Parts: sequence; C-alpha cells; structure tokens
Amino acid sequence: MGQVTSLFVRKVINEADESIDKEQLLRSVGIVPESPVDPTHMLSDKEYYVLLERLAALDANGTTIPLRVGAAMCCNDYGAFGLAWKSATHLRGSFDRAERYARILTTVSTYEVEAVTQGAFIHLHRTGDRRLGMRLSNEATLASITSISREVSTRVFKPVAVHFKHSAPKSVTAHEAYFGCPVSFESDRDALLVSTTSLQTPNKLGDESISQFFDTHLRSEVEKLSEDNSLDQQVLTRISRCLSEGLPTITDIAGHFGMSGRTLQRRLSELGYSYQTLVDESRRQLAEQLLQQTGYSLAEVAFMTGFSEQSALTRAFKRWQGQTPRSYRLSFQSK
Repeated sequence: MGQVTSLFVRKVINEADESIDKEQLLRSVGIVPESPVDPTHMLSDKEYYVLLERLAALDANGTTIPLRVGAAMCCNDYGAFGLAWKSATHLRGSFDRAERYARILTTVSTYEVEAVTQGAFIHLHRTGDRRLGMRLSNEATLASITSISREVSTRVFKPVAVHFKHSAPKSVTAHEAYFGCPVSFESDRDALLVSTTSLQTPNKLGDESISQFFDTHLRSEVEKLSEDNSLDQQVLTRISRCLSEGLPTITDIAGHFGMSGRTLQRRLSELGYSYQTLVDESRRQLAEQLLQQTGYSLAEVAFMTGFSEQSALTRAFKRWQGQTPRSYRLSFQSK
C-alpha cells in the first residue's frame, strides 16, 4: 500500500468549500486538527483518494479542487524538499530534485525529467486503479508543481502544455486559465511540457552551497526510507526536523509516535539510549553538516540546531569536537 504525506490532505481540506466541516474530515483520516503540520506523517493512498472523492461530491465546484489546492501550495509547505527546490540555481535543478527526492513526500508517485526538442517533459508516474481520487490527485500534483515553479522563478512561469491521461471534466476552462496554456486530456502521459528558456531561468533564491547541503540532506533521508529504522533512529530523525523550531521535549516527540513520554523513555532505555543522548547527537550531526556544507553564520547555525545563542553552540561544539565551530568550518574549507 502506498503512502501520501498528510500535508497534501490538510491542503486539500483547507481549500474545500466553507460549508464543509473540515475538522470532521481531518479527524476521519486520523489527523488532529490542532496538531502542527508534519509532512512526515503519512496516510495510505487509498484513504487519500477516498477523501478527494468525498470532497469532489460535497464541494459546490468539485472539479476545481485540484487547481485550488495547487495554487495554495508554496515551497515552505514541503519542508526540506521545498528548501531544496527553492535553493536550486535554476528550474531544471528544481525539477531534478523532484525526480530524485519525491519519495520523501509520497511512495505512490515518481517523477521523470525527459529532455525533448522544446525543453523537457516533467512526467508524473503513478500506478494503480485510475479512480476519480487518483485523477484528482494527478491534477493537484501538476498544479502544485506549477505553483512552486511560479514562486521560485525569476521570470513568469507558464508551461508550454499540460497533459493528463484521464478524460476531461465537463469544462476545462478553469484548467486552461490556471495553467495558462493548452491542457490535453486522454493523453498518453501525465506531464508538464516546459520550455528550455523556463528550465534555464535562474531561481530567485538559488544558492549553490545551500543547494548542495539540501542535496546531501535529502539523499540521506531517502536512504533512511530504505532502511528498517530502529526506534532510536526514528527519534533521532524526528528531533533533527524539529530543532529549528526550538528544542523539542520528549513529550513532543513521543506524541508524534503515538505514545507517552514515559513509554518512549522506557523503550529507548531498553535499547541503551536516553532521550537527552539522542538530542545531543542530533544537534551534533546537524551542526557538523551545516558548518561543512553551507555558508550560514554561526549565529544561524546555533538557531537551526536549537541553541538559544551562539555561545551555547560553541560550548557544546568544544565538547563534541574539541574545537570551536569556526575552527571546525575552517578546517573543512582548507581541505
């Protein structure tokens, strides 16, 4: 069974007609409405498709739900993946990241960038029964790619053409207005055709060093998905994702795994770990990555690793490495 990030579920429900009970819909798929948005919280693809079908039936203009969802998406919604998309030096680099790292967000879709004479097709590949929910999801996905491309590109982004394998809704006016180009249904592909000019256009916040950092980070995340992670590794990963928002408590982390803080501490103890040890290790790993692979200032590194001030990072780093963060960074730059 495939999985889809709950981020998409929240966006879909948020864009539904105001007359619909959105909190009830969230609870129906196991999401607590008041809980923070967590792209790593997954739902089954079947649940997601059923939800889309329910909304299409309830919404006064159900055929435009995918377009409204796509228009609402922005890079920050996607966590590290969104930052990697934004920091790529040009749109081709952003699309390449979708091809390589989309598994972080979903296990039911893959992407392929196919170079052609006019530029490139950005293919969406998704297997399974092409029920209404999947068709709506495919439309929302290509609409989302269009939205975040418009967000990052330094020139107005407009695909050359859009293709969907499924049949057209009663009216395609809204689709053509959203994409700003011809939209073909009953095609042989689900894809955006993007011009060479658009692919080569620089991104507004493109930065080679930051882009390389997120490449490394996402590559590591994809590798972890292929492993049968033990609880300590899952907790370590979860802590890393929370650090830039402040130091997470054991109760915060335990809640993500559906258990109490006491239960999590007991299970970690059985594996030979304490929660504080994992917090410390998570901070160390992230700090070393940031110092090696980005140009963030030391104050920014301190913030992103959950320290209240730079001096606290310096003290911790001396304990970890026997040298200051500045010395550590210089030692890598000189290699």
